[in-house]
Amino acid sequence: MTLRSHSPKPPKLKVCKTCKAKFEPRMPMATVCSPFCAMALARSKRGKAERLATVKEKREIKAKLEKLKSKSAWAREAQAAVNQFIRLRDADLPCISCGRFHQGSYDAGHYLSRGARPELRFDELNIHKQCVPCNQHLSGNVVLYRINLLEKIGADGVAYLEGPHEPKKYTIDDLKAIKQHYSALVRELKARTE
Repeated sequence: MTLRSHSPKPPKLKVCKTCKAKFEPRMPMATVCSPFCAMALARSKRGKAERLATVKEKREIKAKLEKLKSKSAWAREAQAAVNQFIRLRDADLPCISCGRFHQGSYDAGHYLSRGARPELRFDELNIHKQCVPCNQHLSGNVVLYRINLLEKIGADGVAYLEGPHEPKKYTIDDLKAIKQHYSALVRELKARTE
């Protein structure tokens, strides 16, 4: 029996994770070709870890701030979401009060004010696109608002708004749900128009 001489198998080449060059590994677990590439890879991993830590920290801060947010802050955010929806819903319509299109900005004007009728604060029948001069400078221009509102939602709708309503005490969970609902409607309307 003759013994054959075995030449050792050449090591399999690997691709460096940093410079992408092929190299012959000196150790089985090697992933880089040189100490320079090893330092660059370590810097890259450290940077990625720092970015992930920053993102995690921002999420934690946001969660803590959400818990500390007052009911009035939630009400403002919910109202902003509703108002944005109303402006998008009525984008092609003129001002509910004066019936004109303006070059300026528009508000989401309440027929019955939030102070007078807080239970109708988020009611879509009570809120319509209104120019800033009518809403802010003419205190809602209510007489013309009512005339045009009768045409838009009908006498039954106006009677509903002007009728008696149960007082509404919104909880923070209610306000969060309102904000979430109208934010989703805003995204949907924006997607349709794009």
